[in-house]
Amino acid sequence: MSGSSDREARKEERLRTEEAAEAQRRQQRIKLASAIAFLAVAAVAILIVVSQNQSSGGDSGNLQAVAEVEEELQGIPQDGMVLGQPGAEVAALEFADLQCPVCKAYSEQVLPQIVETQVRTGEAKLDFRAYTIIDADSVPAAAAAIAAGEQGKGWNFVEIFYRNQGLERSGYVTDDFLTAVAEAAGVPNLEKWDRTRKSKAVLAEVEDSTKEAQDLGFTGTPSFAVEGPGTNGLEAIGTPNSAGALEASIAAATK
Repeated sequence: MSGSSDREARKEERLRTEEAAEAQRRQQRIKLASAIAFLAVAAVAILIVVSQNQSSGGDSGNLQAVAEVEEELQGIPQDGMVLGQPGAEVAALEFADLQCPVCKAYSEQVLPQIVETQVRTGEAKLDFRAYTIIDADSVPAAAAAIAAGEQGKGWNFVEIFYRNQGLERSGYVTDDFLTAVAEAAGVPNLEKWDRTRKSKAVLAEVEDSTKEAQDLGFTGTPSFAVEGPGTNGLEAIGTPNSAGALEASIAAATK
């Protein structure tokens, strides 16, 4: 009788254990399904936002955020495609494609904090380098920015371009669009800018900086590298996931 009771007790205990384990597995499956659903919804939302932002741009006759860009950059020295005090100890190089929607998002959501906290204060300078990976239109866009930089308006051009970026590979990067951006950026001599952007020297610079990005191991845009007293030469840091992460990399390069 005692042996039979023990067996029944062990059986009941085993059943309770199996039921508890199955309940735990059900909860895990529910949580996983919920997480997958959340990520799917988030991904769709991001695609919708990117699509809306891109499709609303590319209009040479209706450029947006010109005054906003002017205010953001007001009072900060520019030398070519370098934004910041010439004596800043740290240089942060951004390798970007003007047609890249992620680069646009960085220009609007990440870099403004860096500009205010580290560039405007003289701690660091930002150096825009062309990395033309989208399509053939990325080359004249980059050349136009560099030509604007030769007249002290490179970053104004870049930022206004991003604020008015059209749908990727839609053909919006026309001479009319580039000229409108240059004019809105305040390029003093548009005729000179037009000649410069088509010059062999500027087109070679675009090609060289694209090769530099590839040599650093970058496969996407925007990608960053930093150089300063705390680095061993130019150090690739990839694509920081937040303004705080990029800020921390720049701060570490000062030590």
